Amino acid sequence: MNKLLLHPLAKPLLWLALATPLASLVWGALQNTLGANPAEALIRALGDWTLRLLVLTLAITPLRQWTGWHALARLRRNVGVAAFLYATFHWLAYAWLDQGLDVAALWQDVLKRPFILVGTLAWLMLLPLAATSFNAAIKALGGRRWQQLHRLSYAIILLGLLHFFWMRAGKQNFAEVAVYAALVAVLLGWRVKMRWA
Repeated sequence: MNKLLLHPLAKPLLWLALATPLASLVWGALQNTLGANPAEALIRALGDWTLRLLVLTLAITPLRQWTGWHALARLRRNVGVAAFLYATFHWLAYAWLDQGLDVAALWQDVLKRPFILVGTLAWLMLLPLAATSFNAAIKALGGRRWQQLHRLSYAIILLGLLHFFWMRAGKQNFAEVAVYAALVAVLLGWRVKMRWA
């Protein structure tokens, strides 16, 4: 498996896989197949994919340890950048399709609705991680400071989970929230265990 993960085609194929949900959503929007409320469907689907990719990014280190597929490490930043891109499209879709890119209305909505505030904070916290996701940034910051900065991902995933919980609370639909919460609990719990082992 490590040999496959180190193949020159591994990253292009990963990016193709990561882009597929976005391409499917764009195609659905163009073909008007996203349902009765396409704006809401697009916003929510982009948010769902953001959370999935954040969980996947968090899962890569434990998977490396459990499987011995150490070459997964070279793909982690790609998944993290994809999570940031989906989060950005999610926020822009909300700003455009829900708020009409009205800055005053956006500001009021962010302050008025806690789940929007939490989601916006999570996205803002992703910005420095995306901006330092290349080798030159690691070299400039130094490995230790870069790692400390990227530990923000733990807070980001918790904020993303809270955002998702509050969004689903309106419809009393917590099944998916419970699945994500369990996955995040296992992944963060493993890190705590490894740190204090």
